[in-house]
Amino acid sequence: MAHLPVKEIISLVLSLAWLAAAGQIPSHAAPGPDLKPEKNVLEVAIAAYGSLYLPLLVAHEAGYFSKRGVNLNISQVSATASAQALISGKVDIYQGGASLIHANVGGSDLIYIAAAVDRSALILFGQKGLTTFESLRGKSVATTSVGAFGEVAIRKTAKERGMEVGKDIKLLYHRGPPEAAGAFLSGNADGLIVGPPESERARGKGFPVIIDYYERGLRIVGPGTGVARFFMQKTPKTLKVFLMSYLDGLKRTLDDPGFANKIQAQYTKISDLKVLEESHQRDLKVWNKDMTVDPEAIRVVLEQSTVPKASEIDPKRFYDNSLVREVNRDYGSKLFPGEVK
Repeated sequence: MAHLPVKEIISLVLSLAWLAAAGQIPSHAAPGPDLKPEKNVLEVAIAAYGSLYLPLLVAHEAGYFSKRGVNLNISQVSATASAQALISGKVDIYQGGASLIHANVGGSDLIYIAAAVDRSALILFGQKGLTTFESLRGKSVATTSVGAFGEVAIRKTAKERGMEVGKDIKLLYHRGPPEAAGAFLSGNADGLIVGPPESERARGKGFPVIIDYYERGLRIVGPGTGVARFFMQKTPKTLKVFLMSYLDGLKRTLDDPGFANKIQAQYTKISDLKVLEESHQRDLKVWNKDMTVDPEAIRVVLEQSTVPKASEIDPKRFYDNSLVREVNRDYGSKLFPGEVK
């Protein structure tokens, strides 16, 4: 192989450095000779095209996955269909929430390998005049799928207030946050529990906030990176590449809000810049740089499960942190020095 002249090598290095500084490529993008992915195409399902998923979408649109030799096909799958999709192999990764835990309780060997988010950004709204949780007694609340974050949060709060879902409060289930918000905004539900950007739209229209679950400190894994355990055992290098590329997308999302808002508008179809910016600012609080799964963010789901004795199950059954710890050590600590170890 012919050697490049020294001047050309220097020029190439400077060009790459400039591109990295400009946010066009990650500064540590090279996969390395020992990280050749076992699989070149990943089928990735997400629960919604909401802003919590923005780092994944930014990484995809910026080409950070493909630069490491892995291409993604991203699709939206309802929480209730996600488990069967993972088990059947139609989906390799489900970037979603509590449905994975419910499926595992039911006997499916599905686990989290990382937690992109585990601090809840959910907000419970009421129609104008409804300002307390108790005021929702005998009324309906729009949420997303059965077993998803909204249901878990409402069940937990109802239990704390001596109330019961199904008896005192009726949940109206929808395909995703936009549909739930649409039902509420059109007056077909008395309450709404959603996260950004739909929560910012409801707030902007003046609907009263009943509970801000971020301020309450509610922790639930979601979106987390969920896989079948056999898939993790079969493709560890591919999954490490996925996690590293996701972190590149997170860094770009944090450093380049203009680009991130453009991608969010593309996927959510929201054109109001104020809503996009407010959503971005709110999600800055919940996107994890260290995506190690916290067992307490799983325990809260088990405690609200309708399955007998689910609360007695050890949360360790539901996750494996071995890959994310390697990514933290070898890559995340370089990308976010002092914040990730």
